[in-house]
Amino acid sequence: MFKFYVAIFLVITFFSCGSDTDPVSNEPEKVTLTDTEIMDLTQKETFKYFWDFANSSSGAAKERYHPNDPTLNQNVVTTGGTGFGLMAILVGIERGYVTKAEGTARLNKILSFLENADRFHGAWPHWMDGGNGNVIPFSTKDNGGDLVETAFLAQGLICVKEYFKNGSTDEKALSNLADALWKGIEWNWYTQNQNALYWHWSPNYGFDINMKLSGYNETLIAYVLAAASPDYAITKPVYEEGWANNGTIVSSSSQYGIPLVLNHAGGSDFGGPLFFSQYSFLGLNPKNLSDQYANYWNLVVNHTKINRLYCISNPKNYTDYGADCWGLTASYSRNSDGSIGYSAHSPSNDLGVISPTAAISSIAYTPSESLDVMHFLYQKKDKLLGVAGFYDAFSPQFNYWVAEAYLAIDQGPEIIMIENYRTGLLWNLFMQNEDVKNGLNILGFNY
Repeated sequence: MFKFYVAIFLVITFFSCGSDTDPVSNEPEKVTLTDTEIMDLTQKETFKYFWDFANSSSGAAKERYHPNDPTLNQNVVTTGGTGFGLMAILVGIERGYVTKAEGTARLNKILSFLENADRFHGAWPHWMDGGNGNVIPFSTKDNGGDLVETAFLAQGLICVKEYFKNGSTDEKALSNLADALWKGIEWNWYTQNQNALYWHWSPNYGFDINMKLSGYNETLIAYVLAAASPDYAITKPVYEEGWANNGTIVSSSSQYGIPLVLNHAGGSDFGGPLFFSQYSFLGLNPKNLSDQYANYWNLVVNHTKINRLYCISNPKNYTDYGADCWGLTASYSRNSDGSIGYSAHSPSNDLGVISPTAAISSIAYTPSESLDVMHFLYQKKDKLLGVAGFYDAFSPQFNYWVAEAYLAIDQGPEIIMIENYRTGLLWNLFMQNEDVKNGLNILGFNY
């Protein structure tokens, strides 16, 4: 039912590593990194996606990047991924990958692009042309505002606002522009005058897609920001009836002795793709976050642990699944004919494909377990590490097939959540925002 579930069949170059001979004998000598070194490496290499390989005209994040064909879809930029990119650039400044002046200049370029790009009642589309800001339809009727992608962007804009608000005159101007951009989103328009938010609005088709934002999934951040809006706010019943389904969102299910906490969209008692517990929580800090429905820290940690234990139990007997090779989420995928596709991997949709972002972006929830995966990935760096971090997906089951490609919405959470684990940077910036606090108060959250 969700857009990330849509299969996007792409013709890109991919390769299959290994042969009928013992694969271990073909591997180079292993080099061991410390936990700090592997986090440093992962953040620094992943940062390149949003800096070196951003759209050259706008600075916005490309929807995807194919190192073997860098011209493919090079002007398609993504709203949500650009929001993640804003947060990644703040990490880059803090880590010294770029200077503050360089980071400020790039952020000004991106925000100027966003200011002049197509908007639909304040919401940006899923895809835009990085050259002119015009909407690129995601599908026939999806040629207008995308509220969830817009929420991911707004999360990043708020972090930029907070990071620069006490800076120089130019930095304050950047902060004010970020603040104005997110405050222009007409959240209440996307209710259709009902007690729910809806994903899409098109100038040609209106609300024909009619997709309600209903949890538990990646859409919590949209409700929080919609309540936080100074001029276009929703009321608490919109959250209670829309996202929480009048309380039926609460789950009594458990797996491996671990409570699921909330019912996941799609109906799996093992939980949905791990991005459900990542995209909303890049800025929104689940620690100490609770409301009438859930303790959100328990929710995200339990979701991650269940996903990991499913991979360890490995009911389909896939090659190499285990304690250092786990993580099912939406990413590139391998179709049955060997071609590249896209799929929202989860225990109920387990295709034998591991997505590095799943475990890496869970590091704040499962630190040692996620680090085990990062070390595993590094030991196979000749196969899995490319020009912008670890590749988007691979499958030990199919002779270490690797998708030699990247997606913005997968790379972004890696650098951001590692930083949240290490310093709490983005969590601290987002949670200190007064409008965010007001929104959380309106919806009845404790934080």
